[in-house]
Amino acid sequence: MENPAVVLVTGASRGLGRGVALELAKAGFSVAIHCGRNVEAAEEAQGLCRDAASIPAQRFEIVSGDIGVAADREALFAATLEKFGHLDALVNNAGITSPGRKDITEAREEDFDTVISVNLKGPFFLSQLAVGYWRENPDASRIPTGYKLVFVSSISSDTVSLNRGDYCISKAGLSMANQLWGARLAEEGIQTIEFRPGIMLTDMTSGVKDKYDKLIEEGLVPQKRWGTPEDTGKAVKAFLSGDFPFTTGDVLYIDGGFHLKRL
Repeated sequence: MENPAVVLVTGASRGLGRGVALELAKAGFSVAIHCGRNVEAAEEAQGLCRDAASIPAQRFEIVSGDIGVAADREALFAATLEKFGHLDALVNNAGITSPGRKDITEAREEDFDTVISVNLKGPFFLSQLAVGYWRENPDASRIPTGYKLVFVSSISSDTVSLNRGDYCISKAGLSMANQLWGARLAEEGIQTIEFRPGIMLTDMTSGVKDKYDKLIEEGLVPQKRWGTPEDTGKAVKAFLSGDFPFTTGDVLYIDGGFHLKRL
């Protein structure tokens, strides 16, 4: 691609988002690397993307801001357009876990508001900004199969964790947001998808690694391994590359078979 397609990946400085950014870099996309506050981690991800790039024309720029705050969302979206001149896909990946992981009988309203703002409200209204831009530029996508909207949710969208009620609710809402945008945008040729990762090896899960190592070995995950950021990145890359042309508003699991009902 002489003019590579541009993808904004939220939460791309580390974890699953970094895995997505790296796979997109390998595939020839330019990436807007979003971070909240950790600019140092974003710069590290930027360097890794540059090293992984497959063509000279690719660019990797950092945009920052709290996606749970309207002014920050608008600023980081404007910064993306200013730095790249256009946008072809949005990957809503950024998210936080439940502060303190309290039982739902002890959950605090302020924590609930924070999680919902970052994990659900932020992606919904950032998507609205992207969709507005795409509708104003209907024939300008550099992805041959059109603009793409991605939601990275979690198995927590339909799997109960009593000490992370706010997180589960936010991810369930994100699943519905994907369906809503999918239904709204299908006739305009804009595809949406939800990727639903399972038990993934990131810094967010480092504190419970020993617990899940044992559960995974005992068969909690049929494939008997942790998921990785690379697993998520490969899935997103396939969708953005046009490998699912007749799919929209759907959910694809990246969980090693965790969701399968077994006797």
